[in-house]
Amino acid sequence: MGMETSAESPVPVRTVLQLVGGWITRLGRIWVEGQITELNRRGGTVYLTLRDPVANMSVRVVGPRAVFDNPAVADGARVVIHAKPDFWVNRGSFSLSAVEVRAIGIGELLARLEHLKRVLSAEGLFRAERKRPLPFLPHRVGLICGRDSAAERDILENARRRWPAVRFTVEPVAVQGSYAVREVMDALAMMDADPEIDVIIISRGGGSLEDLLPFSDEALVRAVSACRTPVVSAIGHEQDAPILDLVADVRASTPTDAAKKVVPDVREQLQLVRQLRDRGRRCVSGRLEREEAWLTAVRSRPALADPVREVERKAESVEALRDRARRSLASALARAADDLSHTRARLLALSPAATLERGYAIVQRTDGSVVRAATDVKEEDGLAIRLADGRLTATVTGTEGELG
Repeated sequence: MGMETSAESPVPVRTVLQLVGGWITRLGRIWVEGQITELNRRGGTVYLTLRDPVANMSVRVVGPRAVFDNPAVADGARVVIHAKPDFWVNRGSFSLSAVEVRAIGIGELLARLEHLKRVLSAEGLFRAERKRPLPFLPHRVGLICGRDSAAERDILENARRRWPAVRFTVEPVAVQGSYAVREVMDALAMMDADPEIDVIIISRGGGSLEDLLPFSDEALVRAVSACRTPVVSAIGHEQDAPILDLVADVRASTPTDAAKKVVPDVREQLQLVRQLRDRGRRCVSGRLEREEAWLTAVRSRPALADPVREVERKAESVEALRDRARRSLASALARAADDLSHTRARLLALSPAATLERGYAIVQRTDGSVVRAATDVKEEDGLAIRLADGRLTATVTGTEGELG
């Protein structure tokens, strides 16, 4: 419950400090992890500052020499301390009274790093589709590295040797120790906010696992993942693999390799331009030569070489077809005339008139019916006799039987 105070009824300082001390005492003994700085052994007591490398916070730790009698306990070491929180009311100061100290060994560090890798990988921070491409020619390159370090010299010299006009913004930071993570993150945030910086290189030389530990810090890795500017990791040598390499957009095996990946070589680019220009010329020349050969072949064809001859050939073909049509029509008409003559002759041969011409006659009754036998008429019947030339009328006077 909060205290009820006012300007008219304040509480003394001692009351506030006593209450704070009471709250802290309720914590009991706790395990605390941090990095040792300002280690000082005086007589039988050891004094040190336990620092959080990410939050830039620290706490005073006091304990007997026997508790810290461990070669691994040294400035910069990562440790886990079992301690009791103490609050000195008279001085208003807070500290931890160490009961047990355990150095974080290489095996435990590796296990923690592997666990962190699995967590970050499950969140998708290492996916290839999240990585951004580097610009072909950056307007300005941001470089985060140690102060007056060999990594800085290698990157600057190799980059300017490849492209003398390249510009750098260099931010020197601590690349190991308790202040490394915070300084690198501050420099990263500053460069990511600068619109003129197109790519950021985080670099340092080789070192032990403990030396490179800041570049596997979760806070720094997440800060790199959240950057809008492409980030190149150039930590240590080929065999070194901090977690920063996995989350960065590009991983360089060495600082020199980072310069080669970020800055193009002007000589290589000029050579490439020359090669492409020569290739373009060859392509255009080859195309022109093929088109000229095609045009020459087209011009050499008879239709274009002597167009009048083609017209004459077509005219001769038309005349030949016309004569053939005339002959075909004349032959068809001649055959038709012959067929008509033959049909006419057959009709004349079969015509009754032709029979009458040979002396025959057609005898008909008065009603027009033809008399075919003598028995078909009687005496006194009137008859009409048709001859080849004219007609006769007669009366039957008598009939005779069949001619013998």
